[in-house]
Amino acid sequence: MRNILLLSLLVSGLSGCCKTTDSIFIEAESIGNKGGWVLDNQSTEVMGSPYLMAHGLGEAVEDATGSFTSPNTGDYHLWVRTRDWTKQWHETAAAGKFNLAVNNSTLPTIFGTNGGDWSWQAGGIISLKEGVNTIALEDITGFNGRIDAVYFTTDHDDVPPNQGSELKEFRRQKLNIANKPTDGGEYDLVVIGGGIGGCATAIAAARKGLSVALIHNRSVLGGNNSSEVRVGLSGLISQQPYINLGNIMDELGGIGYWNNVEAKANTTSERSKQILAVLKTNPEKLEHNAGVASNYEDDKKLNLIKKHDNITLFINTNIDGVVMDNDNIVSVLGSHIESSEEFAFSGDLFVDCTGDGTVGALAGADYMIGRESKAQTGEESAPEVADSLTMGASVQWYSEDESTPSTFASTPWAINFTEETCHFISRGDWDWEAGMMQNQITEMEAIRDHALRAVFGNWDYIKNKSQKSNKYSNKKLAWVAYIGGKRESRRLIGDIVLTEQDIMDQKVYDDASFTTTWGMDLHYPVKSFTGEDPYRSYADIKEHKPYAVPYRTLYSRNISNLFMVGRNVSVTHVALGTVRVMRTIGMMGEVVGLAASICVENNTTPRGVYSEHLPELKKLMTEGIGVLGF
Repeated sequence: MRNILLLSLLVSGLSGCCKTTDSIFIEAESIGNKGGWVLDNQSTEVMGSPYLMAHGLGEAVEDATGSFTSPNTGDYHLWVRTRDWTKQWHETAAAGKFNLAVNNSTLPTIFGTNGGDWSWQAGGIISLKEGVNTIALEDITGFNGRIDAVYFTTDHDDVPPNQGSELKEFRRQKLNIANKPTDGGEYDLVVIGGGIGGCATAIAAARKGLSVALIHNRSVLGGNNSSEVRVGLSGLISQQPYINLGNIMDELGGIGYWNNVEAKANTTSERSKQILAVLKTNPEKLEHNAGVASNYEDDKKLNLIKKHDNITLFINTNIDGVVMDNDNIVSVLGSHIESSEEFAFSGDLFVDCTGDGTVGALAGADYMIGRESKAQTGEESAPEVADSLTMGASVQWYSEDESTPSTFASTPWAINFTEETCHFISRGDWDWEAGMMQNQITEMEAIRDHALRAVFGNWDYIKNKSQKSNKYSNKKLAWVAYIGGKRESRRLIGDIVLTEQDIMDQKVYDDASFTTTWGMDLHYPVKSFTGEDPYRSYADIKEHKPYAVPYRTLYSRNISNLFMVGRNVSVTHVALGTVRVMRTIGMMGEVVGLAASICVENNTTPRGVYSEHLPELKKLMTEGIGVLGF
């Protein structure tokens, strides 16, 4: 590996901090010691910034602490950008309250009580000393209080702008961000998104000799298959017509990713025999979804990427712009989540593995969102009228048994359950899914928050109020996801849009590539009997024979050097139900990595691989690129 870019924190534990003679601006995510606060950037595309959140499951988290430098001794007006995240549902009780302490003195203002929208909450006047001052975020409730930024100013009329381009420009000025981004390097292939698809793409391309940038906007790799979201790998690998596609998935995924059914379906391999043996003796450690963090082996993915000298990894780096030359991407632009330093990554080829089709949308790629109608696609499972329904985002959770009784705080701001509407369970799987009639990009914070209200409200009821509460007295919430596990948003359009009838009728394309085996698995909301929006789902699965998907679904029809891998590939809403699972996505990545090597070797485009070099791609897919029997 050329290097792993872990940008260092700059000023006494704060990186996104800039000072002038009369003001000091601090990005919360730049605080060096985050304590128990977590970094949430899933809504950055909308609100323009990541933020810190106190995700304590009802118990106050450890303080986030850092220091900053004041140019002068004097009194400063304090502003904190925050929100009462439950205000839109509850008028009186604020869930996420916190204090701010400066120089070990806790301010009297309780933050997170200022209204339902992100805004600047006044914190009064605070005395700062010239030189180094300390700051601490002191959680009060443990229920997801959140903070975007802190602003000190000597001018009482200097109220920061709150939204849009004015706030963006304010950040740039206060952080003294250079007009020209730092050169992040030039590569044969730039892969944006470090989920399973992005990792597989980068590895396949690197093994064919390409220089690769892998850019990921979280601190750990794996996406939905990371310890942050905890969705197991599904879909069979090593299928006809290219039985060597998928071996990289065994390198990326450990035994803990498999389930009994999938292992039995591959009993001829030595790897599957090992898995079945582990399943027989240690079934408790192999929870497919919502399992313990170790099941998802974040380090295994990272270490595999690090083994490749020609992959340069950029973590905690969010891509939010592109530079175009007609229909060709020249570079992608992004910033480090903690330091705010901006970068430009140049390349010959780009792969959108963001899930949301972010790079494609920025570049002007054609895309679809929502459900197409029967008239549009001819699909049996399509609705009569097109609509905006998508599959939702899951917020999974589980509890653990303890030797003594435990308490859980009351949640008056959460969904109000009763004996008839609550769920007497101790673990929430994929079907704790929300937001199917909302925009999974622009409304993601609200979707995740609604799901949290369902989880916390249900747990409050069954543990504290229900007739069966004694059965839950020794149970304690152990983990609740704070990053929503998305299934669907934008789907970029390629030269072919895969449809349901292609799969069910087994239509043969000359560029057949990776094989999809998962059923046509479409999710729909379960009606909520609480009076709230749905927060649970059910799956409608139509089984089909294994189907080899055409390569032409994996590149954009109108952006000449853009591939895509993941749930944003060129399929209808219905067809997405089968290709969206992660072992299948991993095989997509292998195909794209191989195709990219043909592009570089022959100075051609993704479309040119199909029109001029298809026999070469078939040869490479036959050979595979993963380590057999790993």
